Amino acid sequence: MYNLSAVGGTAKTAFGSRMYRYEVVGLRQNSETDRTNYSIRQSGSTFINVPYSRMNEVMQQITRLGGKIVSIQPLSADSKINGNVTPEQKETAIKVEAGEGNQPGAKKPMTQAKAKTDIPVNIYRPNSPFVGRVVSNEPLVKEGGIGICQHVKFDISAGDLRYLEGQSIGIIPPGTDKNGKPEKLRLYSIASTRHGDDVDDKTVSLCVRQLEYQNPETKEMVYGVCSTHICNLKPGDEIKITGPTGKEMLLPDDPEAKIIMMATGTGIAPFRAYLWRMFKDKEREANPDYQFKGLAWLVFGVATTPNVLYREELEEIQAKYPDNFRVTYAISREQKNPEGGRMYIQHRVAEHAEEIYKLLQEDKTHVYICGLKGMEDGIDAALSVEATKAGREWKEYQRELKKAGRWHVETY
Repeated sequence: MYNLSAVGGTAKTAFGSRMYRYEVVGLRQNSETDRTNYSIRQSGSTFINVPYSRMNEVMQQITRLGGKIVSIQPLSADSKINGNVTPEQKETAIKVEAGEGNQPGAKKPMTQAKAKTDIPVNIYRPNSPFVGRVVSNEPLVKEGGIGICQHVKFDISAGDLRYLEGQSIGIIPPGTDKNGKPEKLRLYSIASTRHGDDVDDKTVSLCVRQLEYQNPETKEMVYGVCSTHICNLKPGDEIKITGPTGKEMLLPDDPEAKIIMMATGTGIAPFRAYLWRMFKDKEREANPDYQFKGLAWLVFGVATTPNVLYREELEEIQAKYPDNFRVTYAISREQKNPEGGRMYIQHRVAEHAEEIYKLLQEDKTHVYICGLKGMEDGIDAALSVEATKAGREWKEYQRELKKAGRWHVETY
């Protein structure tokens, strides 16, 4: 993206100072956005305030970054300059400043969660992060698996960091980037319930995979700055934390809801938090008003069996609550799809598309998708077939589900 502080600056003329708000979707992470001061993390809309004098310039920048402007709304320039913004505008501005402006929750928070729960947002910001300490850092990939993925637990008892299942926190790695500027934050989905892994309100946990890839030109291995930092942390090490952020992935309060979760790799992080809240004994004791009796169905895509993150926990829950929890794996390097190719999550969704579509006809059913953005098209294609059979156009029906707060996506 570009420097929002420059875009949102006051123009020199009265006409040029008119402000407009762009709602943008589809911004992608690339070498150009890497040079900006915040990360692009979640799907959904980004809201950008633009002076009239720079509208064409910003439109071109958005297009270069793969974005699409879906709406343009006029704002009062005077109210922005004088600070007389509405609470909604203020919250959006804070998220954009922190690099979280593309949180879809800024536009349509889930009413089910908001009605009964105080949703904490941006308690700690990038210019004043909370400094926590590492409690533990445990490997999640078993022997023979691919890559490094860690479950990292942080002590937050010294601060005021509160969060809900489905939210994210930012981590600021130490040091400076290639331009000599302080490293920008990266957002990670929280993998623990609001009470923490120890159910004592003192910790927050993440599921982090070390990013690694080969430079196509030099053939050298490149490792992600923040993910490598987190994966190498030791107990007692300090970590800078911001947030929490996000309203799109919150669970409904209804204990009889039907929750369909589709994840790839570390996209399981928020779903682990959901499942702990639903089924763990100590969590159920801590939440007497939320005793889950519905259906939780996880469709989980990984490369190999040793890469099934939290497998023991999933099997324990499945054994104890067979009528309320089911898990369907798509193990790409070990299983074959009907065409004889690798089995990916979209193939599993296609296998069960009739059942999933039938469940979607119930108002209590919510779908959550988290992980690699590439799986979305395949999921849409599978459910489109069922929608056509029912005489519906999938994209239209999907928009209805989103409007009803029953279709939730966090991909990257």
